[in-house]
Amino acid sequence: MTLALKLFLTPLLIALTSLAGRRWGPAVSGWLIGLPLTSGPVSVILALSFGIAFATHAAVGTLGGQGSVLIFCLAYSLAALYLKWPASAVLAVMAFFASTAVWNHFSLTLWPTYTILIALALLVIRLIPRQAIPTNASALPRWDLPARMIIATAFVIALTSFAALLGPQLSGLISPFPVFGLVLAVFAHKQQGLDAARQLLRGVALGAFAFSSFFLIVGGLLPVLGILWTYLLASVAAVTVNGLTLRLAR
Repeated sequence: MTLALKLFLTPLLIALTSLAGRRWGPAVSGWLIGLPLTSGPVSVILALSFGIAFATHAAVGTLGGQGSVLIFCLAYSLAALYLKWPASAVLAVMAFFASTAVWNHFSLTLWPTYTILIALALLVIRLIPRQAIPTNASALPRWDLPARMIIATAFVIALTSFAALLGPQLSGLISPFPVFGLVLAVFAHKQQGLDAARQLLRGVALGAFAFSSFFLIVGGLLPVLGILWTYLLASVAAVTVNGLTLRLAR
């Protein structure tokens, strides 16, 4: 089961959301990235492989990791005002790992971590004003979608393979690493300009509300409801909250 999740679930989710993002533009693409497309399957695999207690602790770390993703978004959007995409990308990745190191110095608990994450999401949304960006799906190369699927699968396999060594908190902190946020922001910045990249990153911040809902449920209810019902409820909550945030954002 865990092998099937690693090899099939993650690339399927990435393919579906990538195609939807191409259809409706960079802001929606970023909003879809906000769903736990890699960290969600990672969490399920951790629960199946290392037990409920490990996955519950990792879920709290993952909330902190999404806070680092928001720091990444803010760093890229600010750097892009003055720098081209290579320098913006490097600075944003450095900001992610610096934030991860700060989070890892603390013993994280569920509700304080969730509260900080929501505050960060609201801050990023406020600092990146909404703009209308035309869809430009033709600019993407043919290898773009297969590459995303392969990279996502490789990331999930690598992280879950080293989870026991990293421990639950650090595994959770690293699992939201913005593989696709980075790739899509660079593509948008290079091919469609600064505003497209910033709107994509704003979409990621909007998606953080759904992401946080997913892992709030996992971190709070996994020991009570077990794997099946917890992840089913978390998935329904994430999709529902994502729909509401998109409706409100529009």
